[in-house]
Amino acid sequence: MFSSLSAHWLFLTCLPKFGRTRRRALLATIPDLTDLLTKNAATLRALGLHAETIAAILAWQQRDETHTAVNTARQALLDCERHGIDIVTWQSAGYPEALRHIHDAPLVLYTRGDARLLCSEQIGIIGSRNATPAGLDHARRFAAELGERGLLVTSGLALGVDGAAHAGALDAGHATIAVIGCGLDRIYPNQHRRLGERVIANGLMVSEYPPGTPARAAHFPQRNRIISGLSRGILVVEAGLKSGSLITARLALEQGREVFAIPGSIHSPVARGCHHLIKQGARLVDQVDDILEELGCAWSLSAGHLAQETASPTDALDSREIAVFEALGYDPQSTDALCSATGLPADQLVQSLLLLELEGLVSSVPGGFQKIA
Repeated sequence: MFSSLSAHWLFLTCLPKFGRTRRRALLATIPDLTDLLTKNAATLRALGLHAETIAAILAWQQRDETHTAVNTARQALLDCERHGIDIVTWQSAGYPEALRHIHDAPLVLYTRGDARLLCSEQIGIIGSRNATPAGLDHARRFAAELGERGLLVTSGLALGVDGAAHAGALDAGHATIAVIGCGLDRIYPNQHRRLGERVIANGLMVSEYPPGTPARAAHFPQRNRIISGLSRGILVVEAGLKSGSLITARLALEQGREVFAIPGSIHSPVARGCHHLIKQGARLVDQVDDILEELGCAWSLSAGHLAQETASPTDALDSREIAVFEALGYDPQSTDALCSATGLPADQLVQSLLLLELEGLVSSVPGGFQKIA
């Protein structure tokens, strides 16, 4: 362990009284923080390190595995080996440059999957855990097309928009990165265990926390800075006014990233966060080209995409279903209102709505039915 460069960096994350503020201050004068592990006690004191930090470094130098910090590092390495977890350190060639330049970049990333993806051009997709059917559909569709256009989708594996974004990319045959707020020996939330396994098999799962670390509320804002730090921009699909998604958007702006938001119904509480971001200067988007234009991407649509975009979703429908579809909006409408608008009897209206649902054009929501954008 003591001769492994990865172990040196991992041990630095186990040091007591050696938080991000201290690390950041030292990086200005000691670019390779592992040099600390060779300094004597007097030098370490001169650098302003806490007595507990110094004691742990001296224990490392003496290879004292009974010291708590040394033993913690040793156990983390053993757990990584047992669970097939790789370590990407600050000094590794595979450490993503975009992340390296945020002010509180993690010294170590634990990974499962294809770690080469860390250096891909990425776009973060985030949003509400209590997303509407339309929001989930937006996340899936944008993720699929962004992957098609050359941007790897990164998110947090949470319920709602995050999960839909990962699934949308994977279902379209593209890799995706999930950044989680616990150790990689577990997948959180449990409802996304199967999705997480798909991410590992076809993309990459990332954490700054060693194996055995449980999910805690305080970890998620920290995770969010990694999502935005890895990405060229963040797309907010749906978000409340007080949500983790808005925190991530703020972090993205602080890191110099672009922020995009999809507008929604003025009556929807999960659209208010997006509207707030747009008022604050986020780019309003309703198609992938809006994102690519803002990022200065030169990827062009394939002929297949052009054909798909110019085709009408109602081309294959009968006149009755077209009438119902055109009567619907993006806010919920009751069957009574739709009967009145279309002049159809209730049984025919219900049949048409069922067919439109099967076609993926309409969703059933509290209060009635609405179009899926």
